[in-house]
Amino acid sequence: MSWYGFFKLVGLGLGHSLARIEVTGRKNVPSEGPFFLIPNHQSVLDPVLVQAVCPRTVHSFTKSTQFGSRVFRWLLPRLHAIPTRRYRVDPQVVRVALRLVEEGEGIGIYPEGERSWDGSLQPLRRGTVRLLLKAGAPVIPCGVVGSYDVWPRWSRRPRRCRVSIRFGEPLHFGRHDRREDREKALDGAIERLSKALEELGGPDHPAGAPVAPGSGGSRIGRKAKPGRGTLAPEL
Repeated sequence: MSWYGFFKLVGLGLGHSLARIEVTGRKNVPSEGPFFLIPNHQSVLDPVLVQAVCPRTVHSFTKSTQFGSRVFRWLLPRLHAIPTRRYRVDPQVVRVALRLVEEGEGIGIYPEGERSWDGSLQPLRRGTVRLLLKAGAPVIPCGVVGSYDVWPRWSRRPRRCRVSIRFGEPLHFGRHDRREDREKALDGAIERLSKALEELGGPDHPAGAPVAPGSGGSRIGRKAKPGRGTLAPEL
């Protein structure tokens, strides 16, 4: 068994200890060939759970600060994590992603760029969607529902709840090699992907779910600033 396979089992065990996990739509993940896996991001648990239940190996973008400790510098490459700089142009990451697509691999990206503060879907990073348009590989939207209830960003400790992970049907945006073509297709692609994630994600958070302290139960999600993201905006 590979290290990746071993840590998938560990992640699945950890997930079941913290949540009642339900998975649907695994058949929508291609059995071969390149693809992008695009989940919403509610909790620190999301990457662990999504990779644990995905039937294919996924190379995931991970902020470079996670590689700071000796343990994570050893662990993360074995999980096929790709270090990237948050909120800065990172053309090296783009080159790595395009190479993986050419090699027929799966790539996981959280297009909101950070965990939601209130469980709702945040605006998608335009640089991320530009990469999807440049690469032209099938895009698998993935709805994670309930991980916010288990361990929201503002909480110090988890609580046991139900988590649903839903792999949606592939979206095909086509390959756009020219920058002007990508810009023309960008808003439509963002709208389609956002709609797919919202449909897979269901309610923002059900009755009884925790809300951030001081929010009065209202949404407090911070809107993404235009142009910010983990990928080069000039893609």
